[in-house]
Amino acid sequence: MRLALYQPDIPQNTGTILRLAACLGVAVDVIGPAAFDLTDRALRRAGLDYLAEVEIVRHASFAEFDAARQRPSRLVLLTTRGDTPYMAFTFRGGDTLLLGRESAGVPDAVHEAADARLRIPMRPGLRSLNVAVAAAMVLGEALRQTGGFPRF
Repeated sequence: MRLALYQPDIPQNTGTILRLAACLGVAVDVIGPAAFDLTDRALRRAGLDYLAEVEIVRHASFAEFDAARQRPSRLVLLTTRGDTPYMAFTFRGGDTLLLGRESAGVPDAVHEAADARLRIPMRPGLRSLNVAVAAAMVLGEALRQTGGFPRF
């Protein structure tokens, strides 16, 4: 199981997602360009003391990320335009959960490249959840289904 962040805008959300990934033993792909400095030094300075505990793979573009993906793993996009509630989806251990930009999601070409498009059911009239909250909700369900939580 992996998380992928598409051109993240907000460093605090990225930090929260990296900490989540570190705690749960999930690798993170960061697809650039990001709206802020993503070097290890900048992240350490921002107080992310869990940085050494998470595998981060940086990609300059979506095309680079897509070429590097391990097939036949599925790309599972979390999107407000999704057609399937995440609880109704059957996850696999090799899935990559893709999260879009906080400000704009993903472009149509990335949306169409996904193998599945999932949404979190919400009350009508509300746009979206914080991207880190969405990541935690869906990753938790994916790990539950696949038995992927760390043993303690």
